[in-house]
Amino acid sequence: MSTTLPNTRTTTPEPRFTGLAEAARALQPRTVALRRQVHRHPEQGLTLPTTQAAIRHALNGLPLEITEGTSTTSLTAVLRGAKPGPTVLLRGDMDALPLQEETGLDFASEVDGTMHACGHDTHVAMLASAARLLSDRRDELAGQVVFMFQPGEEGHHGAKFMLDEGVLDAAGTPVERALALHISSKLQSGVVTSRPGPMMASADEFFVTVTGQGGHGGMPHNALDPVPAAAALIGAFQTLVARRVNAHHPAIVSVTRLAAGTTTNIIPEKAYLDGTVRTLSEDTRKFVLAELETIATHIAAAHGCRAEVRIKPGYPVTINDDTVGTHVLDVTATALGARWAVPMADPLMGAEDWSYVLQRVPGALAFLGACPPGVDIEKAEANHSSKVLFDESAMEHGVAVYAAFALDALR
Repeated sequence: MSTTLPNTRTTTPEPRFTGLAEAARALQPRTVALRRQVHRHPEQGLTLPTTQAAIRHALNGLPLEITEGTSTTSLTAVLRGAKPGPTVLLRGDMDALPLQEETGLDFASEVDGTMHACGHDTHVAMLASAARLLSDRRDELAGQVVFMFQPGEEGHHGAKFMLDEGVLDAAGTPVERALALHISSKLQSGVVTSRPGPMMASADEFFVTVTGQGGHGGMPHNALDPVPAAAALIGAFQTLVARRVNAHHPAIVSVTRLAAGTTTNIIPEKAYLDGTVRTLSEDTRKFVLAELETIATHIAAAHGCRAEVRIKPGYPVTINDDTVGTHVLDVTATALGARWAVPMADPLMGAEDWSYVLQRVPGALAFLGACPPGVDIEKAEANHSSKVLFDESAMEHGVAVYAAFALDALR
């Protein structure tokens, strides 16, 4: 997790937030129960029927207009306030990861090879409890709240499916502000951190095939060896970042797989390089991806080989709105206390499909700390670890921040 800056903001009590933290605390048994239910029965990808059913059951009896997705098992719930007004959207992603859980929790995953290692089970639970809290306060709302329960965040572009199905139009009026929270085991429990501008990186994959001519390992002059060409490409890709990309515009090119050959005395016909590209601006992203192809083509040619480059587009840069990215911390400080709202110094080079929503709506992604009690943050297992643990008490703050964000936008 990125370094955070000291908090220097001051706050003035807001009547509309009175009792909000207490209400979130009162809902904690429900929040924990749903989190554990979803954690026990994790599902991957875009089709999550068990998770969808659990969410629907948790929302039962609330004054919500609920619709389910057709291309995925998404769920959208709309809460209409007592008075007309704008629409605010809150998201919780639902899907798990392909990991075998090793936490030893008594509510550990019961599905082999699948685990909620990124905390999406907590996101679901916090959003459901926020829906209940805001339903109890609907008389205070001038406008609508859209609760976006989204599958397929872990590389499946689930947000895009929901956008294509009209989640931004679910309330009948345009969404004017949006928030997603993401839990982290590498932050102090209960702390909320965010920033304006780039929050998380774009993430694209590249696949390079270098083709030469196979032959005998003892007679390389009778072959065109693709292995030296592939090795040269690795160094050239690093030089691209160091010498062709502006140092003030971060970019990462990582070759994460290199493969060639079958045995020691055969020069292979082909060599393969796969990897990832991360950037914090769309202009840098386009430049680096174009340069990868140019470099691969010419270096392969210099070795008498040819290169084919395939790019698999991933998530765009996650860019918080300049106003909302800061305002979510002001709302947190007012609702919970200044010490719980900490500006985030640097973006993360991970990626998020919430980026698709932020391309269309002023909004923000914020992180919620949940390092377990008594654990050194530096030594805590990180998100995506098969041993990661989250402090469940932090979910109270997540519920309160979701609710405060909506109450502030629809006052």
